[in-house]
Amino acid sequence: MDAIQKANVGHAIAYGDDPWTKKMQEVFKKTFGPKAETFLVFNGTAANVCGIKHVLSPWQAVICSSNAHIWTDECGAPQANSGCSLLPIDTKVGKITAEQCEKFLHAKGNPHHTQPAMISITQSTEWGTVYSLKEMKSLGDFAHKHGLLFHVDGARLCNAAAHLNVSLKALTTDVGVDILSFGGTKNGLMGAEAIVFLKEGLAENFQYVQKQEMQLASKMRYAAAQMIALLEGDLWLRNAQHANKMAKLLESNLKRSFPKLPILYPVEANALFVKLPSLEIMEKLQKKSFFWIWDSEQVIARWMTSWDTEAQFIESFVKELKNCL
Repeated sequence: MDAIQKANVGHAIAYGDDPWTKKMQEVFKKTFGPKAETFLVFNGTAANVCGIKHVLSPWQAVICSSNAHIWTDECGAPQANSGCSLLPIDTKVGKITAEQCEKFLHAKGNPHHTQPAMISITQSTEWGTVYSLKEMKSLGDFAHKHGLLFHVDGARLCNAAAHLNVSLKALTTDVGVDILSFGGTKNGLMGAEAIVFLKEGLAENFQYVQKQEMQLASKMRYAAAQMIALLEGDLWLRNAQHANKMAKLLESNLKRSFPKLPILYPVEANALFVKLPSLEIMEKLQKKSFFWIWDSEQVIARWMTSWDTEAQFIESFVKELKNCL
């Protein structure tokens, strides 16, 4: 908010030709490497869709997890806007492997099949788990060996980096990521996400896609100022570390108060997936504190912590859960 206020002085040329956007580009290069080319968009779906549309043709396909945001939660936007197909893989704890991707290679060169051209992963995953550097490098090496691009939906990339205690560059550029959707809003920003092209030459002519897909902000400086504030001085890390810490606090409180309540996946970022005894209990608790129902049939709730979650809220939430149970 302070960065936005400081940018809100005088006039600036519109559509990104302003000092803040130019500085933002340099900050991203310092963070991800000198080849990084960055474009701001309004939301994470746009970051994923525009990146895919720019580098792929409609007869190509993206290999992804069956839990990936592009497959489950974007209302078909990647397919509708790019014309590409998605090839989902069933996963354990939300992560795919190079071995699983290999089965799609038989389609390469066959005009009867969409052509696999990209591997896309979510980091951290939709189940709150985190790919290790070794796992990511394995996918990146496999992708490049077979002429595929490696894309990361990094809506919660900062949480993953905080969990692994590594830099953003180590988690992307250094393991072979070609295109990154960098999340801002899930780490404290307002209406500011980024598409980061890490492979040299991939960003060529992207400005036309950005405009055609209605993602070119006239007052770009306000989004750019936020990104600068997030990345300079490691605010991104402090915010993500706090969110992760609150998730572990919630986990420990649940294990202490409800030892038989199943927490389904490892708590590595800022998400907990908990199986509740009944849908009635879940809906009752939802009225006290909103959360998404992950699976109504199996009565699985997804509980997220964030950059501004407070410890006392965790305590009150656990008390409400005790009342509901």
